[in-house]
Amino acid sequence: MKAKMKLAIDMSWSHIQGRWRVPGAWTGRTFPNLDIFKEVVSIAERGLFDLIFFGDSQGIPSTWRGNTDAAVKWGIGFPRQDMSPFISVLAQFSKNIGFGLTYSTTFMHPFYTARLLNSLDHITGGRIAFNVVASTRGADAANYGFDDLMEHGARYDRMEEFIDICKRLWASVPPDAFVWDRESGIAIEDPTRIKPINHVGKYFKVKGPLASVPSPQGRPVLIQAGGSPRGIKASANFADYVFGQHSPGNRMAQHRAALDAQLTAQGRDPAKVGILWGMILLVSDNEQEAIRRKEMLRTVMPFEAAAAFVSDRAGYDFSQLPARFKLRELNEEIAAKQASPVGVVGKLADEFGGETEMTREEFFDHATKWASGYDHAIAGTAAQVADILEETFEATGSRGGFMIGHPPAMPRDLLNVVDFLIPELQRRGRFRTKYESTLLKENLAIES
Repeated sequence: MKAKMKLAIDMSWSHIQGRWRVPGAWTGRTFPNLDIFKEVVSIAERGLFDLIFFGDSQGIPSTWRGNTDAAVKWGIGFPRQDMSPFISVLAQFSKNIGFGLTYSTTFMHPFYTARLLNSLDHITGGRIAFNVVASTRGADAANYGFDDLMEHGARYDRMEEFIDICKRLWASVPPDAFVWDRESGIAIEDPTRIKPINHVGKYFKVKGPLASVPSPQGRPVLIQAGGSPRGIKASANFADYVFGQHSPGNRMAQHRAALDAQLTAQGRDPAKVGILWGMILLVSDNEQEAIRRKEMLRTVMPFEAAAAFVSDRAGYDFSQLPARFKLRELNEEIAAKQASPVGVVGKLADEFGGETEMTREEFFDHATKWASGYDHAIAGTAAQVADILEETFEATGSRGGFMIGHPPAMPRDLLNVVDFLIPELQRRGRFRTKYESTLLKENLAIES
């Protein structure tokens, strides 16, 4: 029997980075109109998707030229809403599909986060995933009272302690503890089963217990997207699923191998941790139309918008680029600022070699294509796209699946995936024909 893929849809950028104005996107509505989210949930659940994912950032990007002007003008990483109230509503319009919510362990407190996610898991009937992130953006840090970003490795140290506390809090009340005996009035027969965690660590001090009713899944599904060596180590520490970047060549296979090595070193079974590879898909019933839609991406973001986007994603002001530079040296400078050494510069270094010298103009040409998604979008018929997904799935161990990332036009491009691509994957035996459960962890085949 062929291994089946898991599929998620990423709604993080459906209304920003120029996507709100693409034909077929947000027709007659503007963000944050709840009706568009209801429509997307209905379409995605009809397509039997595992998860709708909401990424997040909490500051207006201010890296490019040291101010927010370009981001505000062009809608780059802005505006954003806390999606937890939206999920509470959307869960009432669906039965099986999961919801992924993002919070930063760099700024949030584990007790509050554990309690919130417990409540959301109740409201959704056991369909919550927690996307665990270590923030890389100075604009976010400033909103939480930090003058500078925490050192890269320390952010992941804090993340691991944060999740350890959350997991202990979620387990601090046994699932069968409550008896709710109406005659005696006893809520919990044996109070000694409810124990504080008494955590005292480097970053947090938390007494516990959680003081909440255990949720349907026991704890949310844990997802993490670190691509650096330290990020991959953190993924192996606690993640049920990992988000990975779709990349040319063997970079994805290298990510899978690095994750497997870390999982093995930490005593976890690599076969039980899947990777969801982020891919922009433009599917149509004919190749020419799919390619036309891909070409449209070239017009989505003007230069200033793309520059603000890549600067924010890297945590580095690319307006400071010299006329010529080596990719390796630029990446080292980015890493020295505690920013993100992966992204467009890492991609270019992989593609052309770290010692490659590039002009400022050449860099921004590549960066604009990267920012819009043009250079890594896959366009074609259902059969053509399914071929690529199958090949990628098998080359990376047939564990996990795909995060259909930032569809250029929402809901149009999601409709095309559901109506054209999903039936093709089902015909090949690569995707479910019905949901296995109403619990997200069971649909994702998570055993723990």
